[in-house]
Amino acid sequence: MNPKITILLATYNRAHLVGKAIESARAQTFQDWEMVVADDGSTDNTESVIKDRQKKDPRIIYSKSEVNQGIAVNSNRGLKLARGEYVAILDDDDYWADSEKLKIQLEFLEKNKDYVGCGGGLIIIDNYSKELFRYLKPERDEEIRKKMLFSNPMANTTTLFRKSSAELVGYYDESTRYSADRDFWLKMGKIGKLYNFPLYFAYYLMSNQNTSIAKIRPHLKASLRFMKRYKNDYPSYRLALLINYLEYGYSFLPAFFRNPAHKFLARLRRLILG
Repeated sequence: MNPKITILLATYNRAHLVGKAIESARAQTFQDWEMVVADDGSTDNTESVIKDRQKKDPRIIYSKSEVNQGIAVNSNRGLKLARGEYVAILDDDDYWADSEKLKIQLEFLEKNKDYVGCGGGLIIIDNYSKELFRYLKPERDEEIRKKMLFSNPMANTTTLFRKSSAELVGYYDESTRYSADRDFWLKMGKIGKLYNFPLYFAYYLMSNQNTSIAKIRPHLKASLRFMKRYKNDYPSYRLALLINYLEYGYSFLPAFFRNPAHKFLARLRRLILG
């Protein structure tokens, strides 16, 4: 019998972090799941870390690419192995904060068939697991749609979605190596409703190793492309475009200005946009 949920953990050279992510999934009260670990050609000891975990838990499926192909291609490869009716995303450098997460989300989607996915809030931490700040995403579908073009209102590592809906929108856009999750949720919002629980579902590591920080400029450039793609599907396009262009301009500042300001700007953005 197939599991109810597939946990997709896409990873690349995060041997020192991925174990904590896996253990946070194993600590869930809902246990009818499999975990597909899609390794994008890691060159560190990620493989041995995963295989050690496999010995403890046969629900873990490990699939390694021969070459590094990028997060979108790697995630799609993992999704094609998924047998669950639902898919939960767990990023390799994050870990879940609430042991009831899967149970809460599954019950919601089972009762609300017009919703394609749901997520929750984040607790932002540094390299030493010290909390920097926390925030909740817009809760209701109508609130989420108002924010869609400003930033991704679905924190990917907190989400649970219907696999059938993901198949319908074509999974992740493999033409980009950056911000593919933003495009994914823009597509998902076109075919169904979205919801964010006012609960903190995951710890999110903010460090210079995050691809969204280390490679902020291509991420922002990709986001601008996606905004233009969906400008007729969500409101406030012109204002969102202005804000995103300002952020893109900020990415050209020298690193000694940009890096110290990043955490402050991230916090300010959340206060303004939610």
